[in-house]
Amino acid sequence: MRRPRLVGDVAYVVEETVLGRMLLAARSDGPAVTAAFVATDADVDTGLRRLAATISPRVLRGGRTVDTLRAALGAYLDGSTRGLEVDTDLSLLTPFQRQVLTTLRDGTGYGQRTTYGALAAAVGRPKAARAVGAALGANPLCVVLPCHRVVAGTGRLTGYAGGLAAKELLLDLESRGAVTAASGASGGA
Repeated sequence: MRRPRLVGDVAYVVEETVLGRMLLAARSDGPAVTAAFVATDADVDTGLRRLAATISPRVLRGGRTVDTLRAALGAYLDGSTRGLEVDTDLSLLTPFQRQVLTTLRDGTGYGQRTTYGALAAAVGRPKAARAVGAALGANPLCVVLPCHRVVAGTGRLTGYAGGLAAKELLLDLESRGAVTAASGASGGA
């Protein structure tokens, strides 16, 4: 078992969202560490134990830093913003998971989709689509690191920690936002 990094406190809340129940957590100095779906209290307990073991043993309910993450997620989900511009701490990820999720975040923008195979090729492992899927499945920062933008090569929606209905809701939200942004850009002078 890893020793915690001892970065100060970790603030958390369990938030009911349009996507489902989520555990949101951020370090006391600001970076978000978790935006994970938690269907049960046991899922919450597991998430909190993981934070205590990996980030800091001081995991406390509420606080300003987690309120920043909560507000950013709320603005994104109500369509007020086109992305979640929050600092992140990727300590809960393995090096491969970090590579996959940062490549996804940096290469697949709001309203765009990619495939498992294309993402595998982008990280230099074109035959590793299943490993990419496993890395996405371990994403502790759902929505923030947009694993919902990854679909099957056929375009079909597959696997998402929050369920396919949540994935579809996110893709629809971004699709509408991308269309609105594109039409607004062409409607000038």
